[in-house]
Amino acid sequence: MTATQTPDQTPDQTPDQTPDQTPDQTPDQTADQTSDRTTARRGASPRNAVLRAEARLFGREPGNLFWILVFPPLLLAILGCIPPFLKVSDDLGGIRLIDTYVPVAVLVALIAAGVQAMPPVVTGYRERGILRRMSATPVRPSALLSAQMALHGAAALASALLSLAVGRLAFGVQLPQQPFGYVLALLPAVAAALAMGALVAARARTAKIAAAVGSAVFFPSMFCAGVWVPVAAMPDVLARVVGFTPFGAAARALDQAAAGDWPSLSHLGVLAAWAVLLTAAASRWFRWE
Repeated sequence: MTATQTPDQTPDQTPDQTPDQTPDQTPDQTADQTSDRTTARRGASPRNAVLRAEARLFGREPGNLFWILVFPPLLLAILGCIPPFLKVSDDLGGIRLIDTYVPVAVLVALIAAGVQAMPPVVTGYRERGILRRMSATPVRPSALLSAQMALHGAAALASALLSLAVGRLAFGVQLPQQPFGYVLALLPAVAAALAMGALVAARARTAKIAAAVGSAVFFPSMFCAGVWVPVAAMPDVLARVVGFTPFGAAARALDQAAAGDWPSLSHLGVLAAWAVLLTAAASRWFRWE
C-alpha cells in the first residue's frame, strides 16, 4: 500500500472510481447508493442510512415529484375553473361536482406514486445490480424496498393534504367531516397502491418494462378512482363493479367519510383484502437479482 492509497482502494482503481460504480452510473448516484454502507460500518442504523440516501435521490427526480405532488392538486384546480363543476347537482345529492373530485385527486396521487413512480426505480436498481451488491453488505435489499415505499407513500400523503387545501381554499370544499374515518380509508388505500407498485416491480424484468406496465395499470386505476366519471355518478351496476377494485372502494369510502359518515365495512374490507393480496403476491414473486 502506497502513501496515497486508501485501505479500500485496489491497485487497478483510479482515485475517482469507487468499487461499486458501474459505467451507467454517475459518481453522485454511486455515492448516495453506497453511503448507507459507510454509515452502517460507523454503527448507525442501516435502514436509516438507506432511507437518507434514497431520500436524496428521490429529491433529484423532478418528474416523479411533479406527478405525485403537483399534478393531482393542479388537476383539481383546472377542473374547478370549469363553471359546471361549481354548480350544485341534484343527481349528486345536492353537492357540487368539484366536491366529489377532491377524493379523486387524493387517489390520483396514490396511483401515480404506487404504479408509475416507484416500480421503474426499484426495477432499475435490480437491473444495474445494485440490489445484488447490497446483499453482500450489512444493509439488506429489503431495507431499500421499505425506504422506497416509505418515501413514495409520504409524498402521496403530502399530495393528499395539498389537494384538500386547494379544494378548501380555492373552491370552498368542506374538509372531511369525519376525519378519523377519512384516515381509516386512506391508509389501506396507500398500502394497496404501494403493494400494487411492488407487484409491478416484482414481475417486470427491466425499468422500461416496469414503466410500460405501470402506464397500462395507471389508466384503468384512474377510471376506477373516478377521474372521468365520479364513482358516485356512475350507473348502479358499474358502480358496484368498480367498488370491488381497490381504488373504486377507496373512492366510495373517502366519499362517505367526507360527507360525515364512517366508511362502510364492505369498502374497508375490499381495501384490506386488496392490500393483503397484492402484498402477498409481491412478496411471492419479488426477486432481488
